[in-house]
Amino acid sequence: MSLQINYHIHTIDSPFWSFALHDGHLIDDNLLPYLLLSEKQRLREEDPYTALIAELPVNQFVIGTSRFQLDINRAVEESVYLRPEQAWGLEVWKTSFPQTFLEQLYKKHQYIYRLIEQHIQSSIQNYGFFVVLDIHSYNANRESPTATIDEEANPQINLGTYYNDLKWRELTDSFIHTITSQTLYGLPIDIRENVRFKGGYLTQFLNKRFGDKGCVFSIEFRKDFMNEWTGEPDVKRIAACKQLLINTVQGLKEYFAYEG
Repeated sequence: MSLQINYHIHTIDSPFWSFALHDGHLIDDNLLPYLLLSEKQRLREEDPYTALIAELPVNQFVIGTSRFQLDINRAVEESVYLRPEQAWGLEVWKTSFPQTFLEQLYKKHQYIYRLIEQHIQSSIQNYGFFVVLDIHSYNANRESPTATIDEEANPQINLGTYYNDLKWRELTDSFIHTITSQTLYGLPIDIRENVRFKGGYLTQFLNKRFGDKGCVFSIEFRKDFMNEWTGEPDVKRIAACKQLLINTVQGLKEYFAYEG
């Protein structure tokens, strides 16, 4: 039985990319008999609605398969959650999870990264550089649905830049300025670098391979645009996050004087 990984790639004439690696909720039917988690448990740790936010006027790479089947933002040997410490203390799979399925999933991970590498290489060949907006969301209220969020420890937007080449510092400052010159939900924007997250495997991979040719901004929105416990969306806030990044893409075009 061949396991399927759902993904979508949309390309346009642009050196810029948006990725939504954790939006997906799909689990291959062949794996369902081995899965211990409910849909609600999975949704809690996935990044729903980030694919909507990633629908920007740039190239797009969206994974529709759940991170609980295969986490594309982790190194291949950590991409299937076989131990609770890999998955927020959750036991994901029955102990009878077949080795043949595990090997298939690792090969799918490697295939996806070959695809990503090819597309980024094409961007470099066509434009001389690339910028990736790696879009995620995160839970900031793990205590209870009614607990108060510690906003000092949980910025509205955590920008992962830790692995980027130092040559992109000026670009990073420009990127942050473009965001803070706007508002989100009618309020000033609290965006800080590397507070909760420094960037996952995608940014590490691309920086190791192409770091002097482009950079990855890992954008973690605090889940203020949804109820992180129930998964219920706030459609207007999702649209606001998307518009924020549309405006930011325009800022990238101006920075690089790119007219595409």
